[in-house]
Amino acid sequence: MKQLTLVLGHIGGVVLLLTRTLKFTPTLPRQSARFVEQCFLIGYTSLPIVTILSFFIGSVLALQSGYSMENFGAKQFIGTLVGLSMTRELGPVMVAILIAGRVGSAITAELASMKVYQEVDALVTMNIPPERMLVLPRLAAVLCMMPVLTLIANLCGWYGGALICQYTQFISVPSESYFAALKRYMDWKDIADGLLKAEVFGFVVVLVCCYIGLNTRGGPREIGASVTKAVVTSLILILVLDYFVTKALL
Repeated sequence: MKQLTLVLGHIGGVVLLLTRTLKFTPTLPRQSARFVEQCFLIGYTSLPIVTILSFFIGSVLALQSGYSMENFGAKQFIGTLVGLSMTRELGPVMVAILIAGRVGSAITAELASMKVYQEVDALVTMNIPPERMLVLPRLAAVLCMMPVLTLIANLCGWYGGALICQYTQFISVPSESYFAALKRYMDWKDIADGLLKAEVFGFVVVLVCCYIGLNTRGGPREIGASVTKAVVTSLILILVLDYFVTKALL
């Protein structure tokens, strides 16, 4: 019962933080510098690792599926399998997990440090709402960057699978056949569903990390505990939300 009350209290706190943040949405154009900075930190600095990971995920997926589908004479459908898997599931989930580990941890550490060393209290004293200055630009930036990162992840995964199919001896599927199968059974709804998933995941991750960071209490040791808590919570929420969002989109 105590644990349930604690969980409900955290959910209420996150909802309250979101409500307070959305109230300052009209002020976002006046924070263009902070918004651009967060877009750079969330999007551009994450791009190299997103590219590398998605390329090799697509390659491994093509290699594993090619090995299995060769036994059933269905290797011409490898492009379809890789394309749909990356677009609807692996692309958005992988990017969200990366954002949780790389960006979410940094957000939590920064805000927790500001809270522990009373910088957040100083903002409140100067009548500067922390939600407007610290939370809103990050939420707006992640909503803009998640679709971009997910599209790049999808493309890199597709081309990684295409290279494996063409140059692996026991698969030997030309790139033309690979992309023809990919286009034949995939439409714009599949891409849109994947992008919607990415938006939901990214928004929740940043919101939860901001909430945990701003509610850190104690000394420097608690900063590390808050970072761990934020990353673990974000990973769990990504997988839980993945089920519900997928079910709603089917």
